[in-house]
Amino acid sequence: MDIYSIGFTKTTAEGFFTRLIDHQVQRVLDVRLNTRSQLAGFAKGRDLSYFLPAIAGIAYEHEPLLCPSADILEQYKRRGEMPWEDYETQFMALMRKRRVAKRLDPATFEPRTALLCSEATPEYCHRRLVIEYLAEYWPDVRAVHL
Repeated sequence: MDIYSIGFTKTTAEGFFTRLIDHQVQRVLDVRLNTRSQLAGFAKGRDLSYFLPAIAGIAYEHEPLLCPSADILEQYKRRGEMPWEDYETQFMALMRKRRVAKRLDPATFEPRTALLCSEATPEYCHRRLVIEYLAEYWPDVRAVHL
């Protein structure tokens, strides 16, 4: 099963929506802790819940179960107290503690679902970690980063 991932920074709305359409994504699953940030521009959750169906016929959902905790995110992003390697370790521990692979049904990722976060690329983004976590528990999971 392919699980797509996409970030919205360093791109235009046109580029963002075109990538989703070109890959025939049918649902965007927002995995950001804060979907209302003014820095999100066109990608605020409230706006995407309108834009995605209106522009591309794509469903939008927010999934807090796949978001980092406020504490982990705060330490990593705002205070600069946590290096990425520690963030990875703590986020993966949080996914295991939440028992995400048991609480979510793999079938909910079909048809084509893209995890949405802000980072332009997946290297330093928890959406990549979510897919890696799910791949540990579900068969044949493959990340497709848009």
